[in-house]
Amino acid sequence: MIVQIQGDVKFPITLDPTVWIFDDRKRSYDEIFNPTSVPSPEDKDEELKKQSKRFDREVYQQKINPPVNRSLHRREKERILEESFLMPIQPFIHTSEPKSHVESVTLITDSGEHKLDADRFAEGLFLFSKDGKPLKEDGPVHLYFADKSKEQTPIKGIKRIIFQ
Repeated sequence: MIVQIQGDVKFPITLDPTVWIFDDRKRSYDEIFNPTSVPSPEDKDEELKKQSKRFDREVYQQKINPPVNRSLHRREKERILEESFLMPIQPFIHTSEPKSHVESVTLITDSGEHKLDADRFAEGLFLFSKDGKPLKEDGPVHLYFADKSKEQTPIKGIKRIIFQ
């Protein structure tokens, strides 16, 4: 269950959404589509501390022997097994480096092709986990946009992304 990024890109890449559950960039479905409140200053301080630890780990991990990764806390483990998660597309687009003349993206899915504007696609989010489970039947990913309501119709079953 992989997704390929290809076409007019400098680096064609293959994405494996099954490992994104351990990625710090993931965001929960409710976080994006049902924001219940504005984060309190304490939450912002806590997030800043987490980012600082992540930075320190990235910079100094080379010096630690053996390298140590962040372990999951019990609450995080429970959250992974219960919630739905989305991953921003932008970091993967940045890594593949589309050429400057790219204007559109074609998504190859189980049900056919979908053509989107490249700038619009870059704002998207991939749903890769629903209720703590990877998307198997109509996966590996669904495309959502954060500026829409949760009732939007996602593009399902994306297998390849072709920049044109």
